[in-house]
Amino acid sequence: MAWEEWEQLKAQAAERDATQLRLNQVEPGMGGAGATPGSYGDLRVHQADLAKVGEHAFDLFDRLSNKGRAALPSSQRAAGDLTRQGFALGGGLQHVAKRWDEQLNSLRDACAHISNHMRVTKKLHQGDEHYIGRQLSSIDVLDAGFDERVGKPGEKNPVHMPTQKPKDD
Repeated sequence: MAWEEWEQLKAQAAERDATQLRLNQVEPGMGGAGATPGSYGDLRVHQADLAKVGEHAFDLFDRLSNKGRAALPSSQRAAGDLTRQGFALGGGLQHVAKRWDEQLNSLRDACAHISNHMRVTKKLHQGDEHYIGRQLSSIDVLDAGFDERVGKPGEKNPVHMPTQKPKDD
């Protein structure tokens, strides 16, 4: 599509209905730059979700390792045979096999990175959860130490109130 054609299509769309043409923006209230954090919620991470992402990445890594290279040896042999027989196709097939192996390695590395990152993230969040739990439990212990009520909850402790003398009329 040529640039002039693109500009013409944009102009036609704008003439039909200006409210439907939205380039590089979202509708107001749909998030984006003007949205406040409270309007779309808090970030939540669940251990099961992290574990599942890590497991899927590891499974994909294994499958790519086992099955992704199945055709590589035969492709390389065929490329060598074609090249020895004088066919230009042999060099092209060798190039494709080499690029396939490079891309496969890149994808395997990405899967390993995701799997390892999820494992580390899971451990970090688990450590954070334990730390927060310890901090909160120590606050409960501290609060219990200050709970020396003499009367009912909510009433002032008479021990700490100044004594009032009865008034003589």
